[in-house]
Amino acid sequence: MTEDLRSDEVRAERLMRMGRPPRNRRELLRKILWIGVWLVFLSSPVHDLASGRHTTGGTAAGWLGLAAFVAVYLSLLFRNMGRPYTRRFIGGIVVVLAALATLLNLTLGPSNWLGLFVYVSVACGATLPLRTAYWAIPATGAVMALVGFQGAAADEVENLLLLVVLIGYAMTGVGQLVRTTIELRKARATVAQLAANEERLRLARDLHDLLGHSLSLITLKSELAGRMLPDHPEKAAQQVADIERVSRQALVDVREAVTGYRRPRLSAELAGAQVALTAAGVTADIPAEPDLTGVAEESESVLAWALREAVTNVVRHSGAGRCTIEVLQRQTLDGRMLELSVEDDGSGGAGNGPGNGLTGLTERLEKAGGTLEAERVRHGFRLVARVPVGASLHVGSGA
Repeated sequence: MTEDLRSDEVRAERLMRMGRPPRNRRELLRKILWIGVWLVFLSSPVHDLASGRHTTGGTAAGWLGLAAFVAVYLSLLFRNMGRPYTRRFIGGIVVVLAALATLLNLTLGPSNWLGLFVYVSVACGATLPLRTAYWAIPATGAVMALVGFQGAAADEVENLLLLVVLIGYAMTGVGQLVRTTIELRKARATVAQLAANEERLRLARDLHDLLGHSLSLITLKSELAGRMLPDHPEKAAQQVADIERVSRQALVDVREAVTGYRRPRLSAELAGAQVALTAAGVTADIPAEPDLTGVAEESESVLAWALREAVTNVVRHSGAGRCTIEVLQRQTLDGRMLELSVEDDGSGGAGNGPGNGLTGLTERLEKAGGTLEAERVRHGFRLVARVPVGASLHVGSGA
């Protein structure tokens, strides 16, 4: 069951990378390879130009036309996998591709150049809206057939016609998948924003419920004390004492409420790390249920803060493709420690020293009697935070 869940998570992570501009060199090379492998159909035009059967001017014009065709095709598909052009501009590029393919076939001979229409069909299926692609793909096949019958063998034209239509409609599925993934990413961002807004509203409601009665009572007693001061100083002093008692209790209530909101739980932070890393396209290896036996609530809270800071650094600064998180208990010379390890295969950020986040986290861990190690390793960056198990800690709120 666990393996099935992990495989589903990996598939989801790979899916979320689609429709996104490459963030590092590895993703760039992967996308270039995915698009470039389809350039195999250019072997016939390249062989035709290298055969020497055309004039020098014809060969030069052929190379120039082929280079322009490939450049336009790669620009269209590569850009469409990240930040797409406008629909009108995409339509214009597809028309340019079709015109170049037709011109090269008519001038250099369709027997070796009909494969260019495969790329036109792929561009139609991957980039055009579905309704437009449904008629643009057959239209591409019809143009290819008309051009092909001018000099290519009939069976070759028929075979390529079937390929042009099938691969074009197959690419409509890929294009739709990319568009759906982009919409899913936007929806996730919207849900996260709505959740944050809802949490702020809930905190505002709780603070209103906590302070509304207390502040009203303080106001009322202040007015009473003001009326009693000239003639009844003893009663006014009693009202002032009540004001002090109510205000102190209100302060305690607010502190308890804020502490509850600011004290994260390690299990919740692990779940949040899974969502954040997946949304960022990072493959996450995260424990499902860490062993927190005998761990004080304050110790767990400190490591939860450390996990949040580490995941934030991975998502924002590292450019990593994989992140491994471990939570375990170790017996050390200083006693039993709860250890959090976060390791990624990214760059660790562009800075030369610890940032404000790591500095504040170090101070928080020191107050809890723990330690922090953050260093570059051979294949990335690793952060290790440790806190004592079972100790009663007093953790500061700043960091």
